[in-house]
Amino acid sequence: MRRLIPSLFVFAMAAFAAGEPTPMPIWPSGPPGDTSNFGAQTDNITPSTRLIAGRPFNQLTNIINPTISIFRPPKEKDSGTAVLVFPGGSYRILAIDMEGTEICQWLNSIGITAILLRYRVPARPGKPNYADPLQDAQRAVGLVRSHAEEWHINPNRIGVLGFSAGGHLAAAVSNNYEKRSYPAQDAADSVSCRPDFTVLIYPAYLASRTEVGKLSPEIAVTANTPPAFLIQAEDDPVRVENCLYYFLALKNAKVPAEMHLYATGGHGYGMRPTGEPIAAWPSLAEKWFHTRGLLGAK
Repeated sequence: MRRLIPSLFVFAMAAFAAGEPTPMPIWPSGPPGDTSNFGAQTDNITPSTRLIAGRPFNQLTNIINPTISIFRPPKEKDSGTAVLVFPGGSYRILAIDMEGTEICQWLNSIGITAILLRYRVPARPGKPNYADPLQDAQRAVGLVRSHAEEWHINPNRIGVLGFSAGGHLAAAVSNNYEKRSYPAQDAADSVSCRPDFTVLIYPAYLASRTEVGKLSPEIAVTANTPPAFLIQAEDDPVRVENCLYYFLALKNAKVPAEMHLYATGGHGYGMRPTGEPIAAWPSLAEKWFHTRGLLGAK
């Protein structure tokens, strides 16, 4: 199992010491069919050289054994809604604080249970960059729904929120839920892994690179695709078309969607106060949660 127990023990202790809920593995015996040899999972966190709002962000890579960490809101605020958070990082690293733990803390502040997924990175050779992360995302959504009663979560209020590559992953699991992309492991794989709503913050890889106006083939929007909230800047080097084409596909499928586009803002800022108007997106998302009835009583 590729040193599953020691690696997770070390990682859990480091996370616990940093004030994060203890991560739990999502696969009962390690990821199925993943024979990649990346050596031992090191769980090393490397600060970025790029500063966002005057601070670096932490980069995590070489993830062999995916985990979830459950951040609970104050009991008096708990809405029963849960959101799985997918940090970005080009499917090479995870921006684990700026697009992970910081987002979970904000979600808790508005009454939402946040579940941080550390999915497998870097991408495995010979596979699409999203292939193994999609398995992890499907597994995580089903796992959360299967434990909904135990974890005091409404099973019909489980959404996904992703940044950049994590936004692509959120859209991928929102459109690839009818069949698992791995053999069933246990009872958690018998419940639906379809998210009830989707939040995409400066998503990447959604727009086709070869066909203008089209989405990537793995993002096949239908009338059953979950409602979505989308944010992106026109000057995003990753291309604002990612949001535009996804929104148009949702509109054509008659799926409720809300999109906010800004002239400037760039890419990769999480929810940090950069001085750009787009940094206020959390307040817009909170209003959307209210509009969708996700912050009411359980």
